[in-house]
Parts: sequence; C-alpha cells; structure tokens
Amino acid sequence: MNWGDDMLHRKAYDKFVEWKNSTEKTALCVIGARQIGKTTLIREFGRKNYAYFVEVNFVTDPGAARIFDGSLDADTLITNLSAYTRKPMEPGQTLVLFDEVQECPEVRTAIKFLVEDGRFDYIESGSLLGVRHKEVRSYPVGFEEVYRMYPMDLEEYLWANGVQQSTVDYLQKCFEDREPVSQAVHNTMNKLFFSYIVVGGMPEVVQTYVNTHDIAKVVAKQNEIMELYRLDIAKYAEDSDKPKIRAIFDAIPSQLNDKNRRFFLNRVDPNGRQLRYANSFEWLAQAGVALPCYNVTVPQPPLQLNEKHNLFKLFMGDVGLLCAACMENVQFAILQGDLSINMGSILENVMAQQLRCNGLNLHFFDAKKYGELDYVVQNGLHVELIEVKSGKDYKKHSSLDKVLSVDEWKTEKAYVLCPGNVEIEGSITYLPWYMVMFLRPAQLPKEMKYEVDLSELEH
Repeated sequence: MNWGDDMLHRKAYDKFVEWKNSTEKTALCVIGARQIGKTTLIREFGRKNYAYFVEVNFVTDPGAARIFDGSLDADTLITNLSAYTRKPMEPGQTLVLFDEVQECPEVRTAIKFLVEDGRFDYIESGSLLGVRHKEVRSYPVGFEEVYRMYPMDLEEYLWANGVQQSTVDYLQKCFEDREPVSQAVHNTMNKLFFSYIVVGGMPEVVQTYVNTHDIAKVVAKQNEIMELYRLDIAKYAEDSDKPKIRAIFDAIPSQLNDKNRRFFLNRVDPNGRQLRYANSFEWLAQAGVALPCYNVTVPQPPLQLNEKHNLFKLFMGDVGLLCAACMENVQFAILQGDLSINMGSILENVMAQQLRCNGLNLHFFDAKKYGELDYVVQNGLHVELIEVKSGKDYKKHSSLDKVLSVDEWKTEKAYVLCPGNVEIEGSITYLPWYMVMFLRPAQLPKEMKYEVDLSELEH
C-alpha cells in the first residue's frame, strides 16, 4: 500500500496503481456519487506517480469544453489541450485528469483517439455519468475501463481512526478460522462500528470527525452534502422527473423506518405507477445516491434472472447521511450502543453499503411460505444468506431456518450478523456486525484459459 501521509487511505489508490502498471493501456473512468473523494485521490495519485499532472475541470472551467471543438484526432486534441492548460506535458510521464466529464460528454467520445495515441495517461472522473449517458455520441469500448468508487468502507474508516493493519489482520484471521475475537478487541470494535454508522464514509465528514470528534460538526457537514444532492437533482434531472426524484430521495429514511423496509411508491404518490417512476429510481441509483436491493423469487443463482423489480428496498448510499436525515438526534443513542431506537433500518443500511463496496450485488428474499431474509448474495455459482440482527435474541431466525431446510436449494453458507461474537451452530455462522467487511466475493483467477481438443474431428 502506497498512500500519502496527509490524506485518508483509500483502497481505490491501489486500483489506480494497478491500472497504471497494466500492459493493456486504457483510460480509467472513475465514477461515483458526489463528495466521495474521487478528485482528491486522483490528484494525490498523479502527484506521487507522475512527473507531470494536468487537470481540466469542466464545472469550474466551462470554457474547457472548447478543447474538443472540431476534429477529434489525437494531434489536434493534444495541441488544444496543451495550449489551453499551458502546462508542461512529457510523453510517458504525464497524467491528464478530465474532471466532471458529465459536463462535456464529448470527452468520452474523444478518449479513444487519445488512448490510441499513447503519449499520455488519462483519467476521467464524474459524479453523474450514469444519468447523462444519452449525451455521449460514441462510447470508447475497449479504450476505457470504468471503475466505481463508493464512500469510505468500514475498513478504510478504521484506518482513518488510527486502527493498525495488524488489528484488521487479526480480525480477518478470526473470521477465516471461525474463532472468537478477544473480548477487549470486540468491545472496542463495536464502539468503532457504532461511530461509523453515525459518521458514515464521506471523506470530508470522516476527516471532520477524526480532527474534532464533534458530532454536531459531523451532522452539519452531512446536511451540506444532502443539500448538494438535492441541487444536483434540480440541475441534472429531466424537468419532468425532478419532482419524482426529489420525492423519492426525501422519502428513503421514512420508508426504511417501516417494519419491512420495502419502498412503497403509493406513499410518495397515491396515484403513482411503477413504470412512470422507473427512471426516477434508476437516476438515484446511477448517481450513486441510493442503493436498490431487489427481491428474488427464489434464493438460487443466477439471482439477477430472479429479480422482481417491482419489489425492492432503497437504501441511502451512505449510512451517515441516513442518520443525519432521520432528524431525531439518533446519533448519541447509537454511539452509546442504545439499540432501543429503530436500529434495524440503520443496521440494514450499513450492511447494504458495505456489501456493495465489497463488490456484491444486493438482493433480498421474501415469500409467504418462508418469511423474509435480509440479504441473498451470489458469490460465484453459490448463494449466501445473510440475516442482520440488532437484539440479544439473534439466535431466533425462523425464516433463515425455513430456507435452509429446503433441500433442493442446497445453500452452503448462512451468516447472522449480530451483537455477539464469532460462533458456529450447525450450518449458521454468527459474526459480529463489523465482520461484514470480510464478506467479499471469491477472487477470480487472473487467467481462465480453455481450449477444445479438435484432434478427434480430423478423422
């Protein structure tokens, strides 16, 4: 790991290094919600890994779009770029950042020619690329690698708060060996986990907490970000969709507070129809502001083929923002470990956020015959069941027991994330809440060569 000493440590930095060292040269397109630290990290990466760094921001400098007026051949583009920025650019030693490229969709059309030219490395970054895709004339297929960033995950938050890597390694070993964590470490980790729920993973908010430990300042920063999201809806959404998107966004906390967490459209619009609102839900998901979790008809792979898009939960992209949006001063109760408040929705949100950061798609299962499972995730060809429990009665889980008893589903792994320590009972593994950070997809091999022997066809 190679991070700057003056910044929050992010796993995406390692991805950037891997991209730079790859023999297959592409532009890296970094997408994700606003305020998650994309630009700050890219600048740090450029400073530490290149002799020259050139940044073009299409929001702060709208005139920069003129670089892409006229011909899109590499020589013309590079001449325009160097003339506009007036920064030194040396072949093989220069990183160019095109930031907020949703304001200049022509960049993504032109990037193919710049990558083919090969003189410089290019990173594109933007907060709302997914919602402005129709404006891109031609995508640079094969010349652009898209990488989605998220708010800081729990592990990154622990690093920011001074937890040593050796402690994280110890926790991971307990997870892998299915051994209980020492009580002192377990207690401290629960307190850190509660603070993560309140602070969330927005880097500026995390830095505020690390510097001051003042929850009032944390909440003020979170409310600023929430207002920025509302301004983005007003600026970037289609006029006909703006009221619907805003209504959905503002309704997420109250809908999650409902017993079954499901999003009911008729509570936003009594006459609303799912089809008319589909684009609005998609807008929030593509902007990284919300995380949809779809119901599946059966907990069997492939889960995406079993999705029911009219039955879903909608989580906030950052759990700290959800706490701030609750407007009930829940923060201090959570920090004290008081679970008497409706902790279920907040716990489910933090788990959804971490599972998504880990690279797992979100699904849940609900059927009258079996009841509801909080999460069903696909890991390769296998399905893993996850229940989230907030109380001391975490060993009561009738829905999980019923699903595990169905022989033809052959579920191999089931987890209960709970206030207790690591424990195995039958086919169920009980894990402390904070160990959700280790529920990751299996690593694919770097090469999967397959060749058919044709010798039998030669007769």
